[in-house]
Amino acid sequence: MPNSRPKIRRRRRTKIIATLGPASSTPEILARLFQAGADIFRLNFSHGTHEDHAARFAMIRELEEKVDRPIGILADVQGPKLRVGQFSGGRVFLQTGQAFLLDLNPTPGSAERVNLPHPEIIEAAGIGATLLLDDGKLRLRVTRKRADGLETEVVVGGPLSDRKGVNVPDIVLPIPALTVKDRDDLAFAVEHGANFIGLSFVQRPEDVAEAKELVAGRAWVMVKLEKPQALDNLDAILRLTDAAMVARGDLGVELPPEEVPLAQKRIVRACRALGKPVVVATQMLESMISAPAPTRAEASDVATAVYDGADCVMLSAETAAGQYPFEAVNMMDRIVARVEQDPGWRAGIDASRPDPEHATSDAIAAAARQISHTIGAAAIVAFTASGSTAVRVARERPEAPIIGLTPNLDTARRMAVVWGVHAVVTPDAHSLSEAVTRATRVAHTEGFAKHGAEIVVTAGVPFGQAGSTNALRVATVR
Repeated sequence: MPNSRPKIRRRRRTKIIATLGPASSTPEILARLFQAGADIFRLNFSHGTHEDHAARFAMIRELEEKVDRPIGILADVQGPKLRVGQFSGGRVFLQTGQAFLLDLNPTPGSAERVNLPHPEIIEAAGIGATLLLDDGKLRLRVTRKRADGLETEVVVGGPLSDRKGVNVPDIVLPIPALTVKDRDDLAFAVEHGANFIGLSFVQRPEDVAEAKELVAGRAWVMVKLEKPQALDNLDAILRLTDAAMVARGDLGVELPPEEVPLAQKRIVRACRALGKPVVVATQMLESMISAPAPTRAEASDVATAVYDGADCVMLSAETAAGQYPFEAVNMMDRIVARVEQDPGWRAGIDASRPDPEHATSDAIAAAARQISHTIGAAAIVAFTASGSTAVRVARERPEAPIIGLTPNLDTARRMAVVWGVHAVVTPDAHSLSEAVTRATRVAHTEGFAKHGAEIVVTAGVPFGQAGSTNALRVATVR
């Protein structure tokens, strides 16, 4: 359906992820979300059965075939969930200043104690450590360690009910990022063709290495940066991962609110320096769960991520469970597109561009950006087997649109998260002259370049070898 492609071409560089859920799991709504601007659909494995998710996989792939555009799928695995046990009345009220015991006793709790079925927390916590309950609404401080529990003082009190979550911002827990459920979910997601695996609860580089070993190159691993411990190991984690997400939900619980914007900017900057795609997520248009328009602060929040140069912004409950999923995607698309029209956005992106790394592929990518700027090229066309060439060009944040040409459909789907890349599946070229001919044809048929326009072509010679970008040509569309 080549004639439909120019109509679906995005008029923005920053990509959009929409989470699927009860509000967005019919073919009709899915199609509307894609048309409104969703480039990737996220499946949250914290909710729903494998049967639910299998149906969503099938719907997305049917839509992909219908619109003839590659669509990315992000499978977000839950990670370890730390929770307190149950209370005899289902709910208690903790007074600020009172003593409260967290122990291994499984019997229902009271206003004096409750079960904490996580011996690893009890083992790892030190005197003075902070425990946050119910998304940080309650705050406890450890005053004494026992073999079977932690005696604490309630620093911030309030109501506490069964199975509420526990966050431990001060403690590195000796538990893997992947639970048994996560491993099952990961295997299921990869088998069904997920393009990204969202990895929760990352604390150390070893967590990333474990996930990458299980995925075995069949998808990109996207670390969710939501633990303060991950920020302590940020560079090592980012060097191992394929992509990253600023997961501001748990990060906002475990860090003071005033620290979250700084962490966001630090993560985006670090990812841009390494050329790793980065997503900013959580509560971006939160009020649109129940309102048809966002607050001005939310619009500004989305804009900030775009000004910082994030590859992608994400909607969670807004599209999964909200009353206005289409309006939320449409609004995010409008905000992103408007920011990218601002001369100040381009000036900021150029000023924050990282220096090229000492590698041929980076030198070629930097030269492609410079040449395209100088000659006013209609597009930069990157031949890419694995996606690495397109990612390196995107790292330069060029003014010209990037067309990623790949023989691999999975690679094209992964490009859905990469800033500015319009991916097209095409047979591999066998020579540079054939590549240039194909690049000019695709740039024209995809609606990027008119006859007589110039494009910049990057490729790796010999063709078919991943990560060997070493050639650059300027070509005229005939």
